[in-house]
Amino acid sequence: MTYVFMAILVWGVGWGINIAISRRKSSRWASPISAVIFGITFIAMWELIGTGLEVSPIILPLPSAIGPTFVNSLPIMWADFVQTFVKSALSGFAMGCGGAFLVSLAIDRSDFLQRGLLPVGNFVAALPIIGMAPIMVMWFGFDWQSKAAVVVIMVFFPMLVNTVKGLQASEVMQRDLMRTYAAGYWKTLFYLRLPAAAPFIFNGLKICTTLALIGAIVAEFFGSPTVGMGFRISTGAGRFELDLVWAEIVVAAIAGSAFYGLVVLIERAATFWHPSIRK
Repeated sequence: MTYVFMAILVWGVGWGINIAISRRKSSRWASPISAVIFGITFIAMWELIGTGLEVSPIILPLPSAIGPTFVNSLPIMWADFVQTFVKSALSGFAMGCGGAFLVSLAIDRSDFLQRGLLPVGNFVAALPIIGMAPIMVMWFGFDWQSKAAVVVIMVFFPMLVNTVKGLQASEVMQRDLMRTYAAGYWKTLFYLRLPAAAPFIFNGLKICTTLALIGAIVAEFFGSPTVGMGFRISTGAGRFELDLVWAEIVVAAIAGSAFYGLVVLIERAATFWHPSIRK
């Protein structure tokens, strides 16, 4: 039980440090530092409690076992990262979100499409990925193209709904004012409606960053070449190589967090004028 008490002590120290940081004058680095301290505290507690309770590595490997596996398997995990994230997730994200944006412009100009396509979008968005992935594999083959197709399906309608909602965010008086200035549809779109829709658009993009990576990984469970995060997680779990599985999960978590953070940075730069961003 010594390790358990040490884990409780580590938790107390981490908690105290974060409380001290929160009481200091507001700083742009306070939140990232608190997140790093929490992560270190969590990993330390995981190691201590797992060692103290003698948890089987088949159930939950310790960080001390995952770390060396992570370092020794860097070439394998880099190939998996390129296959799953760069080829499947990013390409599907770009095609799905870009197509959804263009379709939302068409929907904005057509009541028929708005009333007919959006209910279909809600239906397709509710389809389970485990039902769509095998179909995409049969249509597009076992390589990254079928995984990108799954990602397109997953991100298209969340992005579409957010963009359509954003294009309707401008107020009637604002649109009337643009008409009094003799502004046509495209000038009103670029100078009023798209800036008003920017927070909604970026909200859709942030949602789609996580959906894209999840879709690409899960799609690889249903057929893929001998490379990819989903393939490695599936085969590693079957071989009880849980340290490799958790190393792949760490890579996926880092990639997903970095992708989300990049979109947030772009949002802050593009919508600096919005009340939620400026201080």
